[in-house]
Amino acid sequence: MTDMYQKAGKIVKDVREMAVSEVHEGMKVLDLTNLIESEIMKRGGLPAFPCNISINEVTAHYTSPPGDETILQDGDLVKIDLGAHVDGYIADSATTVMIGSGEGPYQSGDKKYTTEKQLEMIETVNQALEVAISNIRPGVELGKIGGAVEEYVKSQGYLPVVNLAGHSMDRWILHSKLSIPNVKENNPHKIEEGDVLAIEPFVTDGVGVVGDMKDTFIFRFLRDRPLRLVPARKLLEVIKTKYGTFSFAKRWLNDEPGIRQLNPAMRQLVSSRAIYPYHVLREKSGARVVQAEHTVIVESDGCRVITQ
Repeated sequence: MTDMYQKAGKIVKDVREMAVSEVHEGMKVLDLTNLIESEIMKRGGLPAFPCNISINEVTAHYTSPPGDETILQDGDLVKIDLGAHVDGYIADSATTVMIGSGEGPYQSGDKKYTTEKQLEMIETVNQALEVAISNIRPGVELGKIGGAVEEYVKSQGYLPVVNLAGHSMDRWILHSKLSIPNVKENNPHKIEEGDVLAIEPFVTDGVGVVGDMKDTFIFRFLRDRPLRLVPARKLLEVIKTKYGTFSFAKRWLNDEPGIRQLNPAMRQLVSSRAIYPYHVLREKSGARVVQAEHTVIVESDGCRVITQ
């Protein structure tokens, strides 16, 4: 089991580093997403979820829709969140990069960002991740991990995003029973040896809360349902068989043989609650957000980081 986690972790580490070296101004988000997902498969894994490329105030759950023409621009803060699994054993990691090398200022909402400030935000979230990891060992309460992250981030003049958290993982299950907060909580649950945890702080200079946008590009199978449209019934069978417990991107369905009337079929699957839609998330004040994430396995004297 540990060997499989290690293999998934190495795939994620190597692909993340490759993505950071390849990302550049003028690159299509769709090209970056396709590159990351294809490299995961070339290296012997499968995507544990669609690669998220979330830009500036867009915080999470953005993956390219079919035909996405979004271009990375100078000054963009780009969060690259990827996961791989090997026979159901999952590794999950994220990093934030700034596109280009200009001085700005770059505008988001009513805020302006210089290169120096954006690099400071990236350093803050990377250090917040290290703070969290340094506190992980058997017997530590989850609420204390969040408190350590919050204390550090605020000491740097920023806020953690309060309604996003890390998560435990089990075989075939990306989001398992535990939520790993990024703020102090009255959560007495104690970490145990053998827990597999994705630790992921988000940092902003905004209000520190995210809300749903109307867009949904990522989905997950929930249950079988009686469906009126034949294409919807066929599509649900493909989704259930091919992706099971893992989330999937709408664009992945474009090349599926025999799939017809994709858009109305997807609408019926969502409205019937056969599949769950993940709304793109945005910082509520329009401020920019950075993210960092590693997967750890809790050991007797601390934890092992498998994506580093």
